[in-house]
Amino acid sequence: MGTIYQGPPPVIQDLKVTLEDTSLVFPAQETQRKSMFLSNIDQVLNFNVQTVHFFKAHPDFPPEIVTQKLKNALCELLVPYDFLAGRLKLNQGGRLEIESNAAGAGFVVASTEFSLNDIGDLVYPNPAFRQLTVQSLDSLGPDDQPLCILQVTSFKCGGFAVGLSTNHATFDGLSFKLFLQNLASQAAHKPLAVIPCNDRQLLAARSPPRVTFPHPELLKLKIPVGTDFNPPVFDRSQEDLDFKIFRLSSGHVSHLKEKARIGATNPATTKITGFNVVTAHIWRCKALSCDAGDNQDRLSTVLYAVDIRPRLCPPLPPSYSGNAVLTAYATAQCKDLEEGPFSRLVEMVSEGAARMTDEYARSAIDWGELYKGFPHGEFLVSSWWRLGFAEVEYPWGKPMYSCPVVYHRKDIILLFPDIDGVASNGVNVLVALPAKEMEKFQTLFHKFLA
Repeated sequence: MGTIYQGPPPVIQDLKVTLEDTSLVFPAQETQRKSMFLSNIDQVLNFNVQTVHFFKAHPDFPPEIVTQKLKNALCELLVPYDFLAGRLKLNQGGRLEIESNAAGAGFVVASTEFSLNDIGDLVYPNPAFRQLTVQSLDSLGPDDQPLCILQVTSFKCGGFAVGLSTNHATFDGLSFKLFLQNLASQAAHKPLAVIPCNDRQLLAARSPPRVTFPHPELLKLKIPVGTDFNPPVFDRSQEDLDFKIFRLSSGHVSHLKEKARIGATNPATTKITGFNVVTAHIWRCKALSCDAGDNQDRLSTVLYAVDIRPRLCPPLPPSYSGNAVLTAYATAQCKDLEEGPFSRLVEMVSEGAARMTDEYARSAIDWGELYKGFPHGEFLVSSWWRLGFAEVEYPWGKPMYSCPVVYHRKDIILLFPDIDGVASNGVNVLVALPAKEMEKFQTLFHKFLA
């Protein structure tokens, strides 16, 4: 069924990127100055996310033409996405919001001495890809940083990379995909692919807040009164970590689905999806590789994101531009993860997502109104697998590959697509662990896949 573990290929650690021009771009038309409410989901996501989108050379679209088209497209988009040209601020009550003040988005033009062929396997998370995005502009102060910075880096071969750094408070993965579709449509001088719904009040807490579930997936923090604090979703580990990619082919995923069907006690209600079976497989391996002495009675909790747009009553518009993803969870003792049937683990992952009803989601949002805190579990499975960034059709074609810029974290396992995109049904699993745990994880990954 193909190679499972991929060792690190030779990678260029310095792409020798030269920043040729850095500027601010502004909305193409005058926009209304206003403050934008941010939901309690947006509130805890005040950090930057970077993605890189690689494109082959195109005879009709050399990098300088692409650069101008993207610059113009971004200016046009800053009208329907007026908040993206704004700045984060705290209101008088100390709550984070966006001041839509047309202060501008960042635009960077860069070049590298290398060709795309020189940098090798695009799927492999090369730390040097960080050079293809800019997170902040040195010319601006810390309180005046753009919420979006787009960088076009041209390669010697005529190919190029489009790097985007956006504050996570602006988009989740699904709404960012719609933003990319709109960027592509504006670059082609076409109407917007999707008109964004920017009303974040749709996810406002109820008044008064009503927390109707215990929410063990959320951790309260004791913050002194008057303290301005935006917690990280997970603490960044300072440990020395090995990282490896485990490639699951479509055949592997089909095999895991078949294993899940055998012995399933609730076949009618359990969703045996690719995501659910891969998450269950990872959960078992991660929990049992933990170096915690006698693991048998230890509880392990896996967290994973669930899109709440279709789960609310009434449903959120699919075009909702903010963060509409909440954290689902599954918890089990390690001995059950080791000895229990795989079908039961998949059922627990499926049940975790099914738990996310309208009332549960509203309760979680209300919890965020009452407490400072963030998702809490042993680790999070963060999936870029089915987002389809590489399916976006630009005037110069689809990307060769689209990927997040990866920062290795023990408590986050990333799923991202293979080079053939969502059509291949294969998935890459990026794991970062201390050496001893990684060795055990790799052994278990093979053992439980058999």
